[in-house]
Amino acid sequence: MTNIAAGLLGRARNVPDAPALTFGARTLAFGELAARVRALAGGLRTRLALAPGDRILVWMENRPEFLETLFAGWVAGLVAVPVNAKLHAREAAYIARDCDAAAIVTSEALVEALAEALTEGPADHGRSATPAVVVAGSAEYERLAGSGPIDCAATRPTDPAWIFYTSGTTGHPKGAVLTHRNLLVMSLIYYADIERVEPGHTKLHAAPLSHATGLYSLPHLFGGGHQVVLPGFEPDEVLDALEHYTGVTLFAAPTMVTRLVQAAGAAVRAPGLRTLYYGGGPMYVADLQRALDCLGPRLWQLYGQGESPMTLTGLSKRDHQGDAGAEHLARLASCGVARTGVEIRIVDRDGRDLGAGEAGEVIARSDTVMAGYWRNPRATAAALRDGWLWTGDVGALDARGYLTLHDRSKDLIISGGSNIYPREIEEVLLRHPAVLECSVVGRPHPDWGEEVVAFLVPRPHATIAEAELDALCLAHIARFKRPRDYRILPALPKNNYGKILKTELRRQLSLIAPASRS
Repeated sequence: MTNIAAGLLGRARNVPDAPALTFGARTLAFGELAARVRALAGGLRTRLALAPGDRILVWMENRPEFLETLFAGWVAGLVAVPVNAKLHAREAAYIARDCDAAAIVTSEALVEALAEALTEGPADHGRSATPAVVVAGSAEYERLAGSGPIDCAATRPTDPAWIFYTSGTTGHPKGAVLTHRNLLVMSLIYYADIERVEPGHTKLHAAPLSHATGLYSLPHLFGGGHQVVLPGFEPDEVLDALEHYTGVTLFAAPTMVTRLVQAAGAAVRAPGLRTLYYGGGPMYVADLQRALDCLGPRLWQLYGQGESPMTLTGLSKRDHQGDAGAEHLARLASCGVARTGVEIRIVDRDGRDLGAGEAGEVIARSDTVMAGYWRNPRATAAALRDGWLWTGDVGALDARGYLTLHDRSKDLIISGGSNIYPREIEEVLLRHPAVLECSVVGRPHPDWGEEVVAFLVPRPHATIAEAELDALCLAHIARFKRPRDYRILPALPKNNYGKILKTELRRQLSLIAPASRS
């Protein structure tokens, strides 16, 4: 049996009474969770008439139905397409059309906007019927979860299991196809590198389940770990949970770590913390040192991409420890070493290996690397070459194999742990009739890592109103992507080939006091 859901069902047979999933006052034991998953899978197949290989989009806030739907989809032989609940409804609808979703499970808070967005654009790939939409926790959802249970569908290791949508420079997100083998190997590498999981251990979910924390629910459920789901990241709630539960593992983006340390203050309020693994953006050494002082030697850094889920390099708990000398600080500034079973190289643009300390593109090879981008052969061919994933990130390896990133690919902005691609915002801003040209860059922010700043050139004799730009952005993209500052220029700096010089725009920002805007 190669189906990734078999790991949950097998563990449920071993420890049926162990706590599996808690949200608020409700806790499901492993036996109860497995029964609901198998019954929900039966409902998806019989009541919604979904067939193996169909895509099921999961768009909701953190809640138990997220994990139930994820595993029920796999038991039914479906392909899960988890989507960040913070995205705009139009963005979720685009993903639904792009993956040709047969069904969508969402929440009461999101369903109305989603229904409207689904009517606004044609299906890109010709699905004849509108996807079935089910609201988590509704009577319809519970009817599905009360259906006759089915056995786990047979799948091949190379069959798609999870399509992870990651934005691209074209302004449209690309779906990284992760197979059952990818997810299984990801889980095994977790055990090899980070920690073993057994009944009695706790996985605390405060970040969106559609991303890193949800992916790592797999090795924790397979090991019998207790999943405690919080609605979102509130530092005081997380600290309370770390006092209440034991053996806790938690994912946090670097900005979340910083907020957690600020909330803890001088006192170390994390007695139940076993491991805090962080990633999704740069962690500055000074912030990392403060986190180590507050939380102790419990931190583990991840570097990965949706194309190789959280499994490229890692900085272990042992690597975090040291004397604050030059070698230790350089190690803290790195992304660690290649994970178990992962090969990392630094190459020039022609694919030739570079020496220690030389900067070039990071490429990787392992059984966690995606099968390709969903229905996007051109992007797949650019990213996967001769069995290697070309990450687009620029970095260097030292003589001991530690990777340090020098730049992020394609002008990516990372704010609050979420990826923001400038082109997507630029295309929205250019819809405004008064905007002639625009360019979006990131500016350092003390709490969120970076914030979005837009430089704009108005058309002749036109006036650009910030309120109109805000309204335009909020109508088309997620709120967290909206620029926090607009700068009006007579012209954008360009090179001799007409390319906008974003490095010059960032330099200008470094010379200007940031405007304060909510």
